[in-house]
Amino acid sequence: MTPPSRILLPLLLPALLALGPAAPCSPRPNATRFVCTEPTLSTFPAGLPPTTVAVSVEFTALAALVPAALAGLPRLQELHLSSNRLAALPEGLLRPVPALRVLDLTNNLLADLPADVFAAAGRLWHLVLQGNRLQALRPAWFRHLPRLRWLDLAANELAEVPPEVFRPLRSLRSLDLSRNRLASLAPGALAGLRALEQLDLEGNGLGTLPPAAFTSTPALRLLFLQNNELRELPASIFVPLRHLRVLDLARNRLRALELPPRPPGPALDLDISGNPWGCKCPLLALLRRAAPRLTATRDTLCASPARYRGQEVASVSRAGDAGCEPEGDGQRSPDP
Repeated sequence: MTPPSRILLPLLLPALLALGPAAPCSPRPNATRFVCTEPTLSTFPAGLPPTTVAVSVEFTALAALVPAALAGLPRLQELHLSSNRLAALPEGLLRPVPALRVLDLTNNLLADLPADVFAAAGRLWHLVLQGNRLQALRPAWFRHLPRLRWLDLAANELAEVPPEVFRPLRSLRSLDLSRNRLASLAPGALAGLRALEQLDLEGNGLGTLPPAAFTSTPALRLLFLQNNELRELPASIFVPLRHLRVLDLARNRLRALELPPRPPGPALDLDISGNPWGCKCPLLALLRRAAPRLTATRDTLCASPARYRGQEVASVSRAGDAGCEPEGDGQRSPDP
């Protein structure tokens, strides 16, 4: 007698073939979160339930989105689209999701964005555009984002920050502009960012900073300027930063130093390694007076004068210099 399983298999096989291959990352009814990292996915999943509050479609072959991709998702708060192949966004993409708080577009191919792409995203808190191909910042992008707290523009191709471009971002706490192509920072580039606490300008090739660069950012606590081409700091450039706790100036071309006023409480964490320091009276006296907590001291070396060349700046500062006047009398001897 033929086993029942052998009879059923020929009958079921045509039906299974008719269904075709299962679609990758099919949504589940009534789910609140949807995650898909299927490398072969090339279209944004349809049929997501209206209960969805978070969508993550990452590391896929997704190259385009239709304007209605997010229609029917009124509760959506988080949209993660990193590491796809998106080269453009529809202008009205975010209109159906007014509750959106987090948008992550890291590592796509975006060279530009529609002017009003964020016009309906007034509740956005966290916007990540890192690792794209953006060449310019449009003021219109930021006009409707008064609640934005975190903006990541790192690793793009930005050559300038237009004056006043960030002024509408009155709630912004963190701004990352690292690893772009900013050879200079225009006066007014940071205007309006009075709540900003963290600014990252690492790895831009910055050769200069305007004297009033940080007058608009009095709440700044962490400032990263390492891996640039700074040769000189304008006098008193850091004076407005009375709350600064971390300052990274490593691997520039600085010979002289400027520091913010010494804050109450913990000492300033300061990295000035990898610069050709001139260990003369002004620098040595400043370090003794401000007493920052130097990091990477073994790589923080004197380049001049000859008698100190190759010595650690911290050691020379602690030992003092017989050619300098004592602190407190308001006088300095000429640099040796």
